[in-house]
Amino acid sequence: MDARSQSIPMLDLSTARSEDGHFSPAFISKLRDAAHRVGFFQLTGYGSTTEEVSELFDATRHFFDLPLEDRLELDNRRSPHFRGYTRLGHEITQGRPDAREQLDFGPERPALENYPANQPYWLVQGPNLWPDKAMPQLRGVAMAWAERMSVVGAELLSAIAVSLELPEGHFTDAFTGTPAWMAKLVHYVGGVVKEAGSQGVGAHADYGFITLLLQDQIGGLQVLPPGSAGWIPVEPIPGALVVNLGEMLEVATQGYLAATIHRVQAPPPGIDRYTIPFFFSPRLDAVIDPVKLPPALAEQTRGITDDPENPMLASYGANVLKGWLRAHPEVARIHHPQLVQTPRTD
Repeated sequence: MDARSQSIPMLDLSTARSEDGHFSPAFISKLRDAAHRVGFFQLTGYGSTTEEVSELFDATRHFFDLPLEDRLELDNRRSPHFRGYTRLGHEITQGRPDAREQLDFGPERPALENYPANQPYWLVQGPNLWPDKAMPQLRGVAMAWAERMSVVGAELLSAIAVSLELPEGHFTDAFTGTPAWMAKLVHYVGGVVKEAGSQGVGAHADYGFITLLLQDQIGGLQVLPPGSAGWIPVEPIPGALVVNLGEMLEVATQGYLAATIHRVQAPPPGIDRYTIPFFFSPRLDAVIDPVKLPPALAEQTRGITDDPENPMLASYGANVLKGWLRAHPEVARIHHPQLVQTPRTD
């Protein structure tokens, strides 16, 4: 692998379009290179202010400073939709607990009472759990950030389509109506979850299209680009978004775009790390067909990552439900036992 792949590319979204409104060829070239070669890049110039970022981090820290009993009022074991608060060590990645606690939220929509039996992924739609009594400001701050990230995600997805020599709006239909984005407020704590060891989050790829991560200055995120011999750290840059591509784009491009494996190392004991990831994702019923790549790009496809234990699916709803069931087995057993595979004993 060449030396360029040993660092994470930098892109400036404010340079994405020329004065005539079309995407800049220089930006598209940089984006295509980063998305194919690494699957990760850092993004500046996306329109947020220092004050907005500070407010979001302050709110995140405030939430995790609330008494545990207040956080447990939002316990995700109460939510059949995998929303709410997950305690330290109760999310599972690669079969091990993660050294983090988090608050999961998504679009504010009512639960669906009836849906086809062959579409169980509709169960992930439902109301969020917010600390409206203990911290009434959090809902507004978090949802405002999600709205901003939805705009950034849509612009990047249009640029990605152009980088594949497709029309800007090629992927738009999958997001029309009720896009099922997800977001988290995350607090990493080292040295508390014994079973986690150094695992903040285990190695994994993301389910959807584009992940937009705001991280603090502690660090710990590492990526394993295609063909890389070792893990590469993603160094914190104040206010920048860390962007990575999800499994839907790898499936759609037969591996030309990479849903790159990444992990987080837990911080040292006594050090707190805070992040806010946003997962820009389509409707739950969206099925992503393969795109027709131009010959020059088609020659560089790598195929879809082959993991029999965690196959990538073209149905977004099926892909995300598979991930939730694996990551939150307690919620799955309580609310969806019919979807949990019971190990055979014979």
